[in-house]
Amino acid sequence: MKSAKPDRRRFIISCFFFILFLCVFASINEVRFGSVLKFGQCALANVPSHSYNSSSSESILASNNSSSSEEIRILIGILTLPDQYQRRHFLRLIYGTQSPEGAKVDVKFVFCNLTKEDQKVLVALEIMRYDDIIILNCKENMNKGKTYTYFSSLPEMFNDTNTPYPPYHYVMKTDDDSYFRLNSLVESLRPLPREDLYYGYVIPCPSMDPFVHYMSGMGYLISWDIVEWIKESEIPKNHLEGPEDKIFGDWIRDGHRAKNRYNAKWSMYNFPEPPTRCTHELWPDTIAVHLLKNQEKWIQTLKYFNVTDNLKPSKLYHIP
Repeated sequence: MKSAKPDRRRFIISCFFFILFLCVFASINEVRFGSVLKFGQCALANVPSHSYNSSSSESILASNNSSSSEEIRILIGILTLPDQYQRRHFLRLIYGTQSPEGAKVDVKFVFCNLTKEDQKVLVALEIMRYDDIIILNCKENMNKGKTYTYFSSLPEMFNDTNTPYPPYHYVMKTDDDSYFRLNSLVESLRPLPREDLYYGYVIPCPSMDPFVHYMSGMGYLISWDIVEWIKESEIPKNHLEGPEDKIFGDWIRDGHRAKNRYNAKWSMYNFPEPPTRCTHELWPDTIAVHLLKNQEKWIQTLKYFNVTDNLKPSKLYHIP
């Protein structure tokens, strides 16, 4: 029985040294872990920010703000008539279901002063609902200055100290029988200058040189500095009457404007039927199709470009 006491003492001493060893080992590992952690933090700080993904909301917000400042701003003015209610509603479907990336595209319907009592009610309701109408201070006309009134009125309408300058990088004039694919339009503009630019489909149809004649009325686009020049210059004011798209080309030539020109042919073209020198078959590399004069041509064009592909499935409808 006496021999058990030394064994117990040895066991207690052994346990004490083992516990001491564990404490020392743990403290050594803690130091090593801290060093490794600090080293990893230093290494991460030296990695360029674009080489890894961050889930930080601040990083995402900063990225969005940066890209927002680089957005292309485009105003598309569709010249039409006050009584064309059904056409406007149809075009709202066409453009309201397009979401171009990296751009702010505003589509507005443009016509002259209202002349009928029903227009004053119905157009006012459209404005209240959609806010997409510009009423110019003019009498409706085809070749007596409507295009000039449109472009020359825009600086006063949109130049505002509380908004970015220019309010739009580009302004387009187009018809209500033209269909523009907005993503394709934006991508074609992205590499182009934002000053002194004249963009469209060169007339006559066989021509490919944008510096010889003028751009077709199916839809042409100019940079904001040319819009301001039209407002201030005497050249357009003194030359208003005549085929307006040709007259517009005369202004540009006489004013020595648009040193930057872009011919979008054959990404812009007239509907294939009936065939002419200005037509082209529908094809994927399309920015605009013109002369969609009836519902059948519109439907054929929209089906070709699969515009309903993004329709979400739902129990509320069945479209075969």
